[in-house]
Amino acid sequence: MKNDSISNRENVALIVIDVQMGLFHRAHPIYKAEELLENINLLVHRSHENGVPVYYIQHANATSLVQGSEAWELHPQMQPKDVDVIIHKRYGSAFQDTPLREELAENDVGTIVVTGLVTHGCVRATCLDALRLGYQVVLVEDGHSNFNKNASKYIKKWNKALQRNGVELLMTEDVQFQ
Repeated sequence: MKNDSISNRENVALIVIDVQMGLFHRAHPIYKAEELLENINLLVHRSHENGVPVYYIQHANATSLVQGSEAWELHPQMQPKDVDVIIHKRYGSAFQDTPLREELAENDVGTIVVTGLVTHGCVRATCLDALRLGYQVVLVEDGHSNFNKNASKYIKKWNKALQRNGVELLMTEDVQFQ
């Protein structure tokens, strides 16, 4: 169901997954990286304008995203405000062994809008876990990407697969927090 506004949903939050420096320095570049960053920043701006909480998810591992390293840092175009929440994770899903669920409960969030990296990894895992946990999930169709040579195919494939599982797809222009 396409909807120009998500204002009629249960309390909404924006989840920005793993937009970190190390993911932008791979053998294959992030597909449509500049468009992705612009779309995410537009969503963050709209969220702030409308009092929608923003959660930045930051992944750490022992190899490419070592906590505290430059690769682990959020992309410089991501500028969390003091009101935003940063959640650190070590697994694919932003819900696994993190305080995200508790943070969302504090704001009575029932709908999450998901954006970030990477399509077939942490974005997929977070969307599926959110569905299992009972959230309404909106995936921003042009707000997630990956660094695979077949990136556009992965995006299309996972948009369809996640939609079949109950995720709603909206383009950035259609996500209006009012």
